[in-house]
Amino acid sequence: MFNNLITIFLSIIIEALPFVLIGVLASSLIHLFVSEELISRIIPRRRFGRLFIAALLGILFPICECGIVLVVRRLIQKGVPLSTGITFMLAVPIINPVVAASTYMAFPHIPMLYYRIGGAFIIAVLIGVIIELFFNRPGEYLREMPKNDCCSSQHLLQIDTKPKKQNLYQKTFELVAHAGDDLFVMGKFLIMGSFLAALIQTIVSRELLVSIGQGEASSIAVMMVLAYGLSICSEADAFIASSFSATFIPASLTAFLLYGPMTDIKNTLMMLACFKAKFVAIWLALITISVFLLTYIQAVLS
Repeated sequence: MFNNLITIFLSIIIEALPFVLIGVLASSLIHLFVSEELISRIIPRRRFGRLFIAALLGILFPICECGIVLVVRRLIQKGVPLSTGITFMLAVPIINPVVAASTYMAFPHIPMLYYRIGGAFIIAVLIGVIIELFFNRPGEYLREMPKNDCCSSQHLLQIDTKPKKQNLYQKTFELVAHAGDDLFVMGKFLIMGSFLAALIQTIVSRELLVSIGQGEASSIAVMMVLAYGLSICSEADAFIASSFSATFIPASLTAFLLYGPMTDIKNTLMMLACFKAKFVAIWLALITISVFLLTYIQAVLS
């Protein structure tokens, strides 16, 4: 049993680590060289057209969900509509080249990449439209935070909108330092998530996993809860999901790959630090209902 646990654990880590490294490097480059002003200029002003553009910006700016909350908050403070900011926040951690590559590597023989990218786009735009129509009042939902706010105390959320002039050596040093810090934080979640996934598959009987994993509603709900609790970065979660592919239906794996990057424990805490609890509850409910319904439809149709 112990050997099986270690084998599953190490296989997940080895597969996921290269994509985590690429992800933290991309995130650090954006942190240092891309400003919120640039992103806000790219987003068009048309009411609903900007939601489609915001959902696709991850292709250009592959920001991990670990540090996107404060980016979105500052975009909203700069005049980007709340609906556009939320659409950006939900889609970008999934619809980006690094996550697409890791998903394809983890699921090379099934159309999981299309389910994940397409599902993320549909849900992000749908929630953006709902917020645009019913909740698009930033002043009512944003928390007032002092200059030395709680979010900025964490390195993952440090965004310098007015960067100081630095030479190449200083930029390189800051890039390496930021990437190293990100890797340390994200690596902890990856290790914990990989170990828990391996532990579940080792200790829990295969018959029980199959009985849960083959039910449409039950398997989707279980994988959504697992995604929320594990809080794994989107660059690595596909390899956790693929370890359950023998026992869970594809729709529940899709739910895992959509729900985790959109909301998890750490993201909820960051949202509560930057937005009022009323809006966080609305945000969480919209994501949960949308992911469940979309993946349940996938399960019924497949």
